[in-house]
Amino acid sequence: MDIQYIKGIGEKRAGLFHKLGLFAVSDLVTFYPRAYEDRTKLLPIAELVPGEAACFRAIVSSPVTGSRIRQGLELYKTKVFDETGEIRLTFFNAPYTVNALRQGGEYVFYGKPDDAGQIVNPVFEREEGNATGRILPVYRATAGLSQGTLRSAARQALAKTEPKEVLPDDLRQRYTLCHASFALENIHYPQNAELLAVARRRLVFEELLLLQLGLAARRVGRAAGPSFAPVDMAPFYKALPFTLTDAQKQAIADIQKDFSAGSCSRLIQGDVGSGKTAVAAAAAYIAFRNGFQAALMAPTEILAEQHMRSLGKLFAPLGLTVGLVTGRKKKEIAGVADGGVHLAVGTHALLSETVTFHNLGLVVTDEQHRFGVEQRKKLARDTQAHKLVMSATPIPRTLAQILYGDLDVTLMRGLPPGRTPVKTYVVGEQTRPRIEAFVRKTVAEGGQVYIVCPVIDESESGAASAEEFYEKAVRVTYKDLRVGLLHGKTKNRDSVMRSFAEGGLNILVATTVIEVGVDVPNATLMVVENAERFGLSQLHQLRGRVGRGSRESHCVLFRQSESAKERLSVMKRESDGFAIAEEDLRLRGPGDFFGSRQHGLPEFKIANLSEDLSVLQDSREAASALIRDDPALARPEHAALRAAVDALIARL
Repeated sequence: MDIQYIKGIGEKRAGLFHKLGLFAVSDLVTFYPRAYEDRTKLLPIAELVPGEAACFRAIVSSPVTGSRIRQGLELYKTKVFDETGEIRLTFFNAPYTVNALRQGGEYVFYGKPDDAGQIVNPVFEREEGNATGRILPVYRATAGLSQGTLRSAARQALAKTEPKEVLPDDLRQRYTLCHASFALENIHYPQNAELLAVARRRLVFEELLLLQLGLAARRVGRAAGPSFAPVDMAPFYKALPFTLTDAQKQAIADIQKDFSAGSCSRLIQGDVGSGKTAVAAAAAYIAFRNGFQAALMAPTEILAEQHMRSLGKLFAPLGLTVGLVTGRKKKEIAGVADGGVHLAVGTHALLSETVTFHNLGLVVTDEQHRFGVEQRKKLARDTQAHKLVMSATPIPRTLAQILYGDLDVTLMRGLPPGRTPVKTYVVGEQTRPRIEAFVRKTVAEGGQVYIVCPVIDESESGAASAEEFYEKAVRVTYKDLRVGLLHGKTKNRDSVMRSFAEGGLNILVATTVIEVGVDVPNATLMVVENAERFGLSQLHQLRGRVGRGSRESHCVLFRQSESAKERLSVMKRESDGFAIAEEDLRLRGPGDFFGSRQHGLPEFKIANLSEDLSVLQDSREAASALIRDDPALARPEHAALRAAVDALIARL
């Protein structure tokens, strides 16, 4: 049923609902409140707290009087009292209050006292009813739609809808979950806080269960790739200029197992500098020895060029030809098409319709979160190539299980021999002269420095801006040094980064665009301005840009607030990205790790992974049991569940 036929909406107002993604009556039923106002507890006036909304019962002590402040603004005032005290009420442009609030009448009010001892525009009614004495939902809104309109629409939608139960009875009983109709009624209009918790747990469980079943179905249904025969890896290992870590060996073993089974869709998740590129190289070597080409897609030209140089040098004695395909360099396209190029390294230029492969058997995406889902799919178009994705973003395992639910996950922990943790300091503004001296000392000793700012220009916020910092550095602070500027709006980003990488710049002032960057072994110091504006995981990513050589490296985190000191101290004592990610999840929630649009996941309507980890574990357990007992959800008792999963897959 179209939403415009709900009483009080109509064709014109329906457009406002459309802005919220609400088109049908059923959309309203699953348009869950973002918060609630607890109007169930009545407080005496004496216990009202400034800044905290509350309900109270009081008697009107004086008639409502109105006065005109200026054209278009009228003020109406009165006082109310109970046995504990008195408080003033003020209403703007509310002439109806003259007759609605009668002197001597008793009413129930809901509002937020201010420091001046008054409440502005409180809600009121004669008895506890729709506006007071209950828990009221607060919905995500848009201009032109009031909470009253949204509440009325949701109430009518609930009355017109007969919810379909998708969870089998035995599963609901096993996990003590309420029925769908009860959950929907109490998520919108809970009778009390306890029933709200019961309703929310049921709906969160269902949302996470359906997602995991949908991702499992994608895993089962993913296309098989060519079966690669086992390869003697001794020549490859001999060509490496270093010895592989145990974590790298395990990752290669996981990939070989996938190749032998004819199906590799694996995420290699390793900390910054953990050696993921060597693992990708091993996979490309296996594909080459089996007569297939490989492609490696990097998010920037300069990173692709770095991979080209390092892999070209590695593979030259092994007979494997590496070609570069970027926006500027496409001369290798012919070699890719005729099979002369065994490993094509490039940027999104590899997605061009002009690039065709002779026999593509493996697709590797580096820093895969920088590519949209459609881009990753496009690279493997018209092929049954194995897929390997790499990410240095440390993600807690609980999130990885959701975010990459259709991939097998290999975690690579630890750093290769020779890599030492970066010494990290959290400092206040009073230490700036010492840090500026440290920057100069670093440059004088032949090192290079990153200075990272949270925003590009000062118009964006009160935070340190890259452009402002750059101007000051060039004119005043470091005017005798070679300073460069790099941010998302820089037109010649690759050339600036290349200049820094080749030693042409002493200092690079940048935003987080350097988060995914090239190896600059000479960069030994990073200074982060307004560090409290970054998540811990992002700070760890940034810190990984230094310490890539043999020299001792340092990271300085400038904080502007004392309250950020404790959170940032995690960076001082912890160098394991996964441990930092777990702490970040605990402190800030999953926002730092989740980009649901980018990753192709639907937006959660009610689940919050930082709050619902226990429900996530229960839903994972339930999903595993369902898949084990009825992989296709073909049993009659699973028909409704299967239909819901199919609908989700269509959205995915």
